[in-house]
Amino acid sequence: MADAFSPAALRRFLMADAHRLGFDAIGVAPAAENALAGERLDAFVAAGYHGTMDWLPETSERRRSVTALWPDARAVVVLGLNYGPDEDPLGILERRDRGAISVYARHRDYHDVIKGKLKELAGRLVARAGTRADGRPHDAKVFVDTAPLMEKPLGEAAGLGWQGKHTNLVSRHFGSWLFLGSVVTTIPLEVDEPAADRCGSCRACQDACPTGAFPEPYRIDARRCISYLTIETRAPVPRDLRPLMGNRIYGCDDCLAVCPWNKFATNAREAKLQARDALRAPRLADLLELDDAAFRALFSGSPVKRIGRDKFVSNCLIAAGNSCDPALLEAVRRRLEDASPVVRAMAVWAFAALAREEALATRALALHNEGNDDVRSEWHAIDE
Repeated sequence: MADAFSPAALRRFLMADAHRLGFDAIGVAPAAENALAGERLDAFVAAGYHGTMDWLPETSERRRSVTALWPDARAVVVLGLNYGPDEDPLGILERRDRGAISVYARHRDYHDVIKGKLKELAGRLVARAGTRADGRPHDAKVFVDTAPLMEKPLGEAAGLGWQGKHTNLVSRHFGSWLFLGSVVTTIPLEVDEPAADRCGSCRACQDACPTGAFPEPYRIDARRCISYLTIETRAPVPRDLRPLMGNRIYGCDDCLAVCPWNKFATNAREAKLQARDALRAPRLADLLELDDAAFRALFSGSPVKRIGRDKFVSNCLIAAGNSCDPALLEAVRRRLEDASPVVRAMAVWAFAALAREEALATRALALHNEGNDDVRSEWHAIDE
């Protein structure tokens, strides 16, 4: 029985059980401070690149090491689940009457898919690990974007891949398509060698960014990132960035999709991570008509649901304005009367983009009836 709890046996069990649960990549990182990751985070915040994500500077000290979050931690098991798409994610960008939803959000919310697997793995691992030196039982906690852990640097330290120039993890076996989850534990597991950076002189991800969100390799300015603009911030999208967003209505895959390491990527094996047909290429005309109940029904179980109907429809209105499609004009006009100011504001922008002269002709009456400053600002900006 003693051999069952030996470090080697525990390691073999961990690897086998992780693969049994469907994880595609696994490694172990030390629960120690990552100096380089901490320096990059400090520089990111100091430059203001975090935008309205105030929780980043507020939790920066706790992000420096796992032990800052949990002093008893001794190791971090980092697990990757492949969500490789079964089609070119960039193909939809040419279909301007459709909305482009990021690959990671076209199926079941990955938080829900991964967390249950992590809990099962953690429970079985702890049960086999015995007790600590002081006689207390070992323990483990699981995380999937739910705590101030720098999971991409941890993934690099665990050997799953390296943090590429687009700041996302790149795997030699799965390209840019890995969801990450962590099991933090008191068990002093043997750690893996960190992965080497294999980006070389390539700058495909930097050049592909529609909004120029990379001031330099390995640094991202979230304030210009379409994923941030369509998901994280509730501030109005800057007017100069709206035309660059195209039909991207939830997230952006451009920097991920062009990575040359994707030549080794495979389609997702997990059934719950297969894209739903309704979310592959939804019609903007349909999305613009969503009320709250219809929005919740369409995106039930999807990460899209968390941004809410108003933010989502405002994203769709930017896409409609970029479409040059007069067939969308009537749906845009209807949103000028929407109860949500953020929807009305982007409806004004889309209206002017599709029918500028008509928008100017109706502006005076609209301003007379509009009390929201953000919406009024969009009306005034039409002739700028």
